[in-house]
Amino acid sequence: MDRLRAAAGEQHRVRRMVRVGTVNAATVPLLVPAVREFRGAHPLTQVEVVGAQQTDIHRALLEGGLDLGLVNHLEGDDMPDGFESTELLRGRPVVCLHPDSPLVGRAEVSADDLLTEPLIAMRSGYVMHRYVHRLLDGRSPAFAYSTDGAEMGKLMVAEGLGVTVLPEFSVVGDPLERQGALVCRPVAGDRSRVLLVLRRRRSASVPLAARALHEAFVRRAGRLGGAVSRPAETGPPRGTRPTPGP
Repeated sequence: MDRLRAAAGEQHRVRRMVRVGTVNAATVPLLVPAVREFRGAHPLTQVEVVGAQQTDIHRALLEGGLDLGLVNHLEGDDMPDGFESTELLRGRPVVCLHPDSPLVGRAEVSADDLLTEPLIAMRSGYVMHRYVHRLLDGRSPAFAYSTDGAEMGKLMVAEGLGVTVLPEFSVVGDPLERQGALVCRPVAGDRSRVLLVLRRRRSASVPLAARALHEAFVRRAGRLGGAVSRPAETGPPRGTRPTPGP
């Protein structure tokens, strides 16, 4: 009986899968390193990363379809009920630009500037959709695209289709940013902060694998100091300014 119990436990570990929903924020500095660390300690556990809107992530967490969710949260907003929420990172919103954009030469980009360029906006259901709508105060840009997730938004900027607004931790360190395919600038006159929050359903029982991956995210965020930003540089502005800690 002991051998059967041991075999059953091992089979459970082999087949166990942790499902993480993400709005594609901080993929390079946080998500990838945390998953890599987890896989090193739990080689038999699969990790499924699902890109989705924030509302869909919340619903899947409550229904049990996801174990963890990485979502953005505007500082000052109330945290939703039914979840355990852990703040991992915070950063200012930044405007992502193609290197040939006429706005690149500016230290900051204003809301009025955004109205002059094609805007690549996140679809309704993303925090950054709500942030940009509030920033523009009901005004419409010259032309607008609508897309899902930060990764597609950055690719469209790199291809010269327009500009987008994302939290800086979604941009700094990204391969496109490192290669100079896009640059970012702070939003002029705006002191908003976007938080990257790790959420799981509030429950008395949390699977061991989900708990271990949760801890890997928290450790990685601790090494980043709670903020991801490009250090201040001399000469013409490039990238984002340093972000104060929480």
